Amino acid sequence: MNAIESAAVRSDPAVAPAPRWARWAAHVAALVALPSGLWRIGLALGFPLGYTEEGLRALVGPSAWGPVYLVALSVLTEAAAMLTLGLVQRWGEVAPWWFPFVGGRIIPPRLAIVPAWLGVAVLTVLWTPFLFWWATPHDDMTALGHALVGFLYLPLVAWAPLLAAVTLSYQRRRRLSPVVMA
Repeated sequence: MNAIESAAVRSDPAVAPAPRWARWAAHVAALVALPSGLWRIGLALGFPLGYTEEGLRALVGPSAWGPVYLVALSVLTEAAAMLTLGLVQRWGEVAPWWFPFVGGRIIPPRLAIVPAWLGVAVLTVLWTPFLFWWATPHDDMTALGHALVGFLYLPLVAWAPLLAAVTLSYQRRRRLSPVVMA
């Protein structure tokens, strides 16, 4: 039996597909990090994008590590946001066949649910303060830059509630799915 046939044998037919609203929420969650990530990449390329000259120098720093950090942070943030898609797609229920040692096997629900709920907690603590962005002065930014950055980071506030809703949907589908009798 090859890996593809093995994956088909090990798939869990008892898991209902994700509801449409959960698929939409997962896709929106995957996109909320994009505006701030693109902004950080622009900063890494040397564009001030709302910072004063001094502010940009302080943010990026004198070495090449500042831009590398900004790009890496953008890529890792977007990758983390895209993991939400696993809660509504097949690869969140059955490991892809090309994964070493576990390919084609059913993913235990807790392996996805526990990190997802931890992510909700971390994202809530991390991004909720951005609701107060405009109430905080930022002397290293221009007035227009301060407003722009607020709008670019504001979508991140929605990440935690979106992930919570999608995680709850995944949890219910994986635990309350009817068992198919063979």
